[in-house]
Parts: sequence; structure tokens; C-alpha cells
Amino acid sequence: MPTVLVTGANRGIGLEFARQYSSDGWDVIATARHPSPELAGPKLRVERLDLSDAGAVDSFAGTIGGPIDLFIANAGTNHPMNTDGAQNGRDWQTMMMVNAIAPYQLGKALLPRMGATGKMIAISSGMASIGDNGGGWVPYRTSKAALNMAWNSLALEARAVGVTCVLLSPGWVKTRMGGAGAEITSEESVGDMRSLIERLTIDDTGRFLRRDGSDLPW
Repeated sequence: MPTVLVTGANRGIGLEFARQYSSDGWDVIATARHPSPELAGPKLRVERLDLSDAGAVDSFAGTIGGPIDLFIANAGTNHPMNTDGAQNGRDWQTMMMVNAIAPYQLGKALLPRMGATGKMIAISSGMASIGDNGGGWVPYRTSKAALNMAWNSLALEARAVGVTCVLLSPGWVKTRMGGAGAEITSEESVGDMRSLIERLTIDDTGRFLRRDGSDLPW
């Protein structure tokens, strides 16, 4: 069976990806900073990974034995929400590591381990769009915009070896990050994204897409 690696799989969208792929018989490697009891299953391997730890990110690819068919860079944080003050500045630096730098570094390190016609998906956000900037949430917006640039750059390298790299916006999802007032459940969002991931080809590499497959403005 194919193998998928999902980061940030202890809750929300990442946990739902792990659940759905495991239920469909995939071998799932699920990473989390603090693994939760829900993250369990017969075909599910849990690995501890803190994306704010540059050393842990750098060494993680070496723990993966066989080829990966699908990598989903899902882990992320929305803290801080404000920009004022030294502590928010320090937290913003950590956010850039977790949301942009670590996913790219991990994706690049995993690239030689991707199977033929493998796919690498980064979970971005509509809030990353400079062309559709509604203001506010500056730390989060900048971190996801940085992720978009990094992943699009990774796509240039990956295309040469037949690996598809795409950025997906999951929509406004009812998770701890999205809040109870969000539009859709994690089950709906992940179901839509899985259908889209299945349809993606090398011709889609480098694109920034909504979960329905339509393009988002950069």
C-alpha cells in the first residue's frame, strides 16, 4: 500500500488526514509535537517532531526508511495574532520557522525519498494571498506567504524528478485554530482535498489552489 507522511497530525486537519488515509489502508507516518490519544491505528506510525526545533527538522528525514508516496506539510501555528512588543516579535520568528522554513527544509530533505510520481502538498491559506489581502493577522499572513514562495521554489526542483508540489487552502475549517464559527468541518475539508490530491498531476506543480481545485491569486 502507499505511504503518506502528515505533519501536525495530533488534531484538526492533520488528524483527519491521518484518520482518513489510515482507514483507506494507507501506511501513515504521523508527526506531532505532542501526540494525542486519538492518533492511533493499526497502520499508523507516530513520530514526535517539533517544527520549531531546527535540529529536529534537519535530522527527521533520516528516520524515514522506505519511499514516501505523499507528503502533507500540514503543521502550523497562528500565534501570535498581534505584532506589537518584543515577545510578539519573538513569537513571530517562531511562527516563521514552523509555518514556512521547517516545511520547506523537510520537503527538500524528503525529496530524494519520494516514490515515482510522488506528491508533496503544503497546507497554506487564503490569507497568504497578497492579491486578496483583507488586512489584519499580519504574522500569520506573512508566514503563509513565505511558505507559498518556498514551496513554489521547491516545485521547480521537484519537477525535474517527477514529483508534484502544490499548495492547498483548506478553507475556513472548524478546528481549534479556525474556531467553532468556521464554515466547514475537518472531515469535509480533508475529503475535498483528498479528492483534489488524487487528481493532481505534474502539470499542476507549483500551483496555489482552493480545495475545489480553483486557483488562488498569489
